[in-house]
Amino acid sequence: KQPVVLGYLIAGFMVGPHFIILPTVKDPASISIWAEIGVIFMLFGLGLEFSFKKLKQVGKSATITAGFEIPCMLVSGYLVGQVLGWSTMDSLFLGGIISISSTTIIARAVEELKLEGRSFVNLVFGVLIVEDLIAVLLLVLLSSVAVTQTLSGSDLVFSAVRLGFFLVIWFLLGIYLLPMLLSKLKDYLSDETMLIVSIGLCLMMVIIASKVGFSPALGAFVMGSILAETPKGHRIETLIHPVKNLFSAIFFVSVGMLINPQILKTHFWVIILIAAVNIGVKVIATSIGSLLSGKNLKNSVQTGMSLAQIGEFSFIIATLGMTLKVTSDFIYPIAVAVSALTTFTTPYMIKYSEKF
Repeated sequence: KQPVVLGYLIAGFMVGPHFIILPTVKDPASISIWAEIGVIFMLFGLGLEFSFKKLKQVGKSATITAGFEIPCMLVSGYLVGQVLGWSTMDSLFLGGIISISSTTIIARAVEELKLEGRSFVNLVFGVLIVEDLIAVLLLVLLSSVAVTQTLSGSDLVFSAVRLGFFLVIWFLLGIYLLPMLLSKLKDYLSDETMLIVSIGLCLMMVIIASKVGFSPALGAFVMGSILAETPKGHRIETLIHPVKNLFSAIFFVSVGMLINPQILKTHFWVIILIAAVNIGVKVIATSIGSLLSGKNLKNSVQTGMSLAQIGEFSFIIATLGMTLKVTSDFIYPIAVAVSALTTFTTPYMIKYSEKF
């Protein structure tokens, strides 16, 4: 009765280069390519689920809660890294890794515990939407800091302005051009054709984002968000769902392949410390943020206990550090181990949050 993500991680480990009992994948380069494609489709799917209409419904409560919780997690992660004697970049990336909760794991746990529709669950999913948006900005800012190797305020402002300009242009084009295009082609858009057109648009935006200096993941998320606002958004989301599930599985299996038991053994107490900080600080910070937004104590504590884990975006942030070669080799497996640990605890945290 554990979330399926854990199964993917274990399966990946069993076919990875560090588990010699079973036949092993021999070409690590191809694994990383599949993982990148997995990230693109995961974020395209998340973009389709993200909608400004949905964000409007959960309103200010989710924004205030996430706006208080994420800075607390960023600072906590950075301070833990510094206490452990890690470099500034390792500490910054650790802050990013423990900031974002896992939509996949929470959605699965809520479904299995049959809690859909409860008031705290609505707030949890609202916070997850805001977190996804902030995580995309974090990817851009961490990329900028990694390239310049400094925390220059002017560079960060320039990156934020460039990102804003990029988003405004594409959302304007998306709001005016895409609905018109899809409306003109509606007689030709069977389910099969619609799926291929959607994936084509996603990959086109991935290329554009890469060319202007942003991450491919951002391009995929932006195109998903644009398509979510079109009249065909719900149909596209339904068609993409199995593709997203398939590539999510590939992504998590590729993550599992990178689990190195030797590194886990060496950093055992570090993993326990980071998991404890992640759970403890996130429960407290989210609960306080929720209280500040006007929710009652019970709902606030239940929200905090539901969000106490890390997941897919944490892996994406850890992957970014590895790709840009600015973080140490041990960061990625530590992130995977903390995620596995908090994946185990999440269903129990949600289950017992009401009694607590």
